[in-house]
Amino acid sequence: MSNEVLEAVRGLLPGIAERARSVDEKGSIPAETIRELSAAGVFRMLQPARYGGAEDDPVAFFEVVREISGACGSTGWVAAILGVHSWHLGLFPDEAQREVWGAGPDTLISSSYSPIGRLTPVEGGYELSGHWSFSSGVEFASWALLGALVVGAEGRPVDFMTVLVPAQDYEIREVWDSMGLRGTASDDIVVEGAFVPSHRAMRNFEQAQLRNPGRKVNGGPLYRMPFGTIFTSTVTASVIGMAAGCHERYVTRMRDRIRLSLGGGRFVEDPHAQVAVARAASEIDAAILQTDRNVREIHEYAARNEKIPMELRLRARRDQVRGTERAIEAIDILFKTAGGNSLHRGNVIERAWRDAHAGSVHVANDVEHALSMWGRGVFGLKVEDNLV
Repeated sequence: MSNEVLEAVRGLLPGIAERARSVDEKGSIPAETIRELSAAGVFRMLQPARYGGAEDDPVAFFEVVREISGACGSTGWVAAILGVHSWHLGLFPDEAQREVWGAGPDTLISSSYSPIGRLTPVEGGYELSGHWSFSSGVEFASWALLGALVVGAEGRPVDFMTVLVPAQDYEIREVWDSMGLRGTASDDIVVEGAFVPSHRAMRNFEQAQLRNPGRKVNGGPLYRMPFGTIFTSTVTASVIGMAAGCHERYVTRMRDRIRLSLGGGRFVEDPHAQVAVARAASEIDAAILQTDRNVREIHEYAARNEKIPMELRLRARRDQVRGTERAIEAIDILFKTAGGNSLHRGNVIERAWRDAHAGSVHVANDVEHALSMWGRGVFGLKVEDNLV
C-alpha cells in the first residue's frame, strides 16, 4: 500500500502546490485537500490493519510526508500530524480504538500533548479541564489527544497522562495567526469538566516504557516502537520535506536567472551559487539518511520482538533533531543566496523558509535537550524522558 499511497500523493502534488499560496494567505487548508489525502490513504498508513489501516513501514510514511510538505508546508504538516495520530491511537486500549474507528476508518484525530489539562480522579475515570494551544488540523478532527496532569488529594500533580476526548466535549477557539505554517490553523482547544473514562487515558510513563495496552490487540512491530521515535521523526520529516521542496524550486527558478548586479551574468555560472545548492542538497540528504536509518533499525528490533537498546533510541533522537537542524541550515543557505526577489511575500522560497522555521520550534525539535540526552547516555548517566 505504501507505493500506492506515494503514487497517489504524487498525482495530487500539482494541485496542492497550486493552492499553497492561498492556504498561506487564508490560514486554512481546503477540505477538498484533506478529502484527497484521505482517499489516497495517507491518514491510514500507520493505522492498525484491524481497523482498515495499512500498518505500513513508518519510513514509507515519512517519505509521503516529505513529498506533501515539499509542495505546501502547511498541508504537509497537517498530513503528518493527523497521520501519526492514527498510530498513537493504536497504542490505546481496544475499547478506545473501537470508539473512534467504529464509525469508519477515516476518522481523524488532532492533538495538543503539553500537560496543560487537569485530571481529577472520579468513579470510572477522570474529570478533565484545560486550555490547550497548537492543535494542528483540529478543524478536520472528530477527536483530540490531550496532555494532562493527574491531580492528587492535596492538589499536587501525581501523574502525566494523554487522554482521548471527542469533539463534542471540547470547544475550538480560532486564535491561530503565525509567521509560518499559517495554513495549519493550529487553534486552541478548551475543555471544561468533561468525563474521560479510564480506557481513554494512558500514562506517558507506561508509553515510554513500551508497555502500552494497545499491544494486546495490535501485535505488529509498528506498535512496539517508541513514541519518542515515531512522533518526533514525523515532525522532522515534514520540516525536511519543506527544505527539499524549496531546493527543487530554487534550482528551477534560478536556472534561467540573469543577475542585475555584481557584474551581471547568468546566476548558474556563479561558483558561489553552485556551492550553495550543493551544500543545501548535502544537508537535506544527510537528514533523510540518518533519520530513516535509525527508524529502520528500531523497526527491525521491533519485528524481531527484541528489546530496543536505549543507545539506539537516544541516537534516533539525536539524529532526528539534527535532521531538523540540517534542514534549517539548508533552507537558510537557499534563502540567503536567492536574492532580493525571495523577500516578496508569497514567494515559494520565502514561504518555505517561514514554514520550516515555524516547524523547527516544535518541542520535538529542541536540539540542545535531545543532544544533551544523548551525551548523558554516552557518558553512562541515567536518562529519563518521555520523548525517547
